[in-house]
Amino acid sequence: MLRIGLTGGIGAGKSTVSATFSDLGAVVVDGDVIAREVVEPGTPGLAKLVDAFGDEILLPDGALNRPALAAIAFSDDEKRATLNGIVHPLVAHRRSELIAAAHDDAVIVEDIPLLVESQMAPMFPLVIIVHADAELRVRRLIEYRNFSEEDARARIAAQATEEQRRAVADVWLDNSGSAGELVEKARALWHERIQPFAHNLKAGQPAPAKPHIVPPDPQWAAQAQRILARLRTACGHRAVRVDHIGSTAVPDLDAKDVIDIQVTVASLQVADELADAMSAAGYVQVPITADVAKPDARSTVAGFDHVTDDSHWQKRLFCSADPGRPTNVHVRVDGWPGQQFALLFVDWVTANPEVRAEYLALKRRVSAQEHATTGAYADAKEPWFLDAYRRAWEWADTTGWRPGGPAQAGGGAG
Repeated sequence: MLRIGLTGGIGAGKSTVSATFSDLGAVVVDGDVIAREVVEPGTPGLAKLVDAFGDEILLPDGALNRPALAAIAFSDDEKRATLNGIVHPLVAHRRSELIAAAHDDAVIVEDIPLLVESQMAPMFPLVIIVHADAELRVRRLIEYRNFSEEDARARIAAQATEEQRRAVADVWLDNSGSAGELVEKARALWHERIQPFAHNLKAGQPAPAKPHIVPPDPQWAAQAQRILARLRTACGHRAVRVDHIGSTAVPDLDAKDVIDIQVTVASLQVADELADAMSAAGYVQVPITADVAKPDARSTVAGFDHVTDDSHWQKRLFCSADPGRPTNVHVRVDGWPGQQFALLFVDWVTANPEVRAEYLALKRRVSAQEHATTGAYADAKEPWFLDAYRRAWEWADTTGWRPGGPAQAGGGAG
């Protein structure tokens, strides 16, 4: 099952995208529809709203007067929080029931108006934002939904900002054009990314990644932050820390267009327990169970066990099934040499321009050899890493380097 979070500001065109996905075979769980269901006459939800806001939110027949409720609830932050506190738990419960009833192979599109505001984005392997400028949305709300200009602007102001939406968006669908243009964008997204994502997840195969290096992408850092949030949510308390590692974590360094992440856990048993959570987050396990062991290079770094046992280079590796964002997730045990080196490497490279230039030259040389797979690309770099491992730890001894806090982006040998 692939779950997708779909959202956008009021009047942005989210319903058009939702309907398009439904036509293409998605199971759409519509937050607006559910929100209406849970406050129909006779429901506990409507009774709670009346208790909170008074009988003036009811029509003569006892149904909810939505404009009246909106005028009250959106007048200040406290009242809006009261409304959300009543409706959101009811909607979440009903949403869970609908998802549980869906087929295991379904693509579930959860159409959630306040996905960003509710901080739900990390719950989804893919988040799609439908966007239109505020002035265009105001005009649409007035023309097609009979809003007054004042009400339209108040509703827009009460929702997330464009900056907040961009921070969580894996896909940004611009709807400044016609409805037909938006439908075509949604259809292309379905066929080019969503369907392959679902297929890969079902088949247990990672999305293909190209082994050649590319110039640094200014979006890598933001993409990594979304992945970190997703993995922290998926792993929960079982993750000691989650860090952005690898070449894409080094500022302005050419790299393969693959985000590397390290999840640190207490034991390999815990790593194995994460398989289902990783799958739900869009990552499939691959049969790589260890890094290449390296001779002990740590001499005086206090607080680190100097382990030479090859078994301490074991790990678990998960790769994203999403063709739109190739990602490697290395699950390593806290304190083991591979876990420590991943956190050291990017800081060493970043702090030493001569090492950075040396590593970049190696990457370009190896990439030019047109290795058929990313695995072959990694293998070709390994001789350099044998020496780099010793040099990096000498730098750590000299500088007193220590790993940063759990929320800090680390480094790694990607």
